[in-house]
Amino acid sequence: MIKLFQPKTDDELSVLLQRPSASVGQLEEAVTAVLDEVRRSGDDAVRRYTLQFDGVLLSDFRVSQKELQEADQLISAELKEAIALAKSNIERFHRAQHIGVQQMETMPGVLCRRKSIPIENVGLYIPGGTAPLFSTALMLGIPAVLAGCKHIVLCSPPGKDGRIHPAILYAAHTVGITQIFKVGGVQAIGAMAYGTESIPKTNKIFGPGNAYVTCAKQLLAKHGFAIDMPAGPSEVAVIADDSVPPAFVAADLLAQAEHGKDSQVIVFSDSPEYLQRVVDETKTQLEQLPRKEIARAALDCSRAIVTPDLSTALEWSNRYAPEHLILACRNARELAEHVVNAGSVFIGPWSPESVGDYASGTNHTLPTGGHANSWSGVSLDSFVKKVTFQELTRDGLQVIGRAVELMAEAEGLRAHANAVTIRLNQSDYV
Repeated sequence: MIKLFQPKTDDELSVLLQRPSASVGQLEEAVTAVLDEVRRSGDDAVRRYTLQFDGVLLSDFRVSQKELQEADQLISAELKEAIALAKSNIERFHRAQHIGVQQMETMPGVLCRRKSIPIENVGLYIPGGTAPLFSTALMLGIPAVLAGCKHIVLCSPPGKDGRIHPAILYAAHTVGITQIFKVGGVQAIGAMAYGTESIPKTNKIFGPGNAYVTCAKQLLAKHGFAIDMPAGPSEVAVIADDSVPPAFVAADLLAQAEHGKDSQVIVFSDSPEYLQRVVDETKTQLEQLPRKEIARAALDCSRAIVTPDLSTALEWSNRYAPEHLILACRNARELAEHVVNAGSVFIGPWSPESVGDYASGTNHTLPTGGHANSWSGVSLDSFVKKVTFQELTRDGLQVIGRAVELMAEAEGLRAHANAVTIRLNQSDYV
């Protein structure tokens, strides 16, 4: 269960802000073995690991049109309406991120421009496991489609019945994804990276996952494969004061804790009495949850931390760099302006993190493990490349050419200078 702490030294705080982690060496060894086998043996390896890890033997990984139609029939009208609302908001927010061609003449005769070009082949990983995250199909599929990615491959683990959860299939299909495969875990990441007989190779892999999936993505990134970000076990930090009902804060903590046993939640407050009320309320609400054993395990690695004041709480939160940051306090808007490191921020008592997970419009695929200090969450930009162009006239080259020659010569790169000099000396070419 979450415990209350009041650190007196920086060393004590550092320990409290540590995240739970598996043995990196053993994790990488296991993941590398799976990736190597998928690279060598393709579908055969994927089939074996799907049997080993998911308990199902599949002859065909691809989801059929019949399965998509059946999934549609299994989703209630109410859930379809909720998905439609979420889809509308996510589309609206991400469409607004589109940036047209940026063009300017940096000096007479020197025209420079930048253009966003879609990544042609992208792979989307949708976690299944103990919770079918169909919302992630919206969060990844919508910006991929809006960006104009030509080929979108989606992988998600099958259940014991050999099928992907119908809500995942419905969400994926409703945003226009047709290449859907019943493959999960490290074998899915490897298949989308290397390509197999059934699963196309992609240029960039997106999606959250457990420690193994995150490790697979990071190992592939070391070898030149593009990934969205390190996105592993879910986490939240809450900065709260006694202006907000403890039940609100407890509910937010449990909303993240129920993701998985390796999730972590941290709550900061300048009032130990208030924090104790939050801890007590968390215990009460926990007992009402269907996933209480999962949440309980996560809470064992979680913290309630007393801070000198809320400004210090924000400093400590910036140091922690949480995936989600909830500001449940009087001066929430003011504090929000000083956030430096966070994946997504939720301001005020009426902004639970779960709205961002599903339907507010922002993307819920966010950096975890402290990577919010240098990574951004998924956006439309994640699915495009920014290509720059330059076009010079002869007059433009004459104006800029001498500067280029001098700089190239100073670096000892004579051929660079010659590329300009030869052109300027070619008087009979117009």
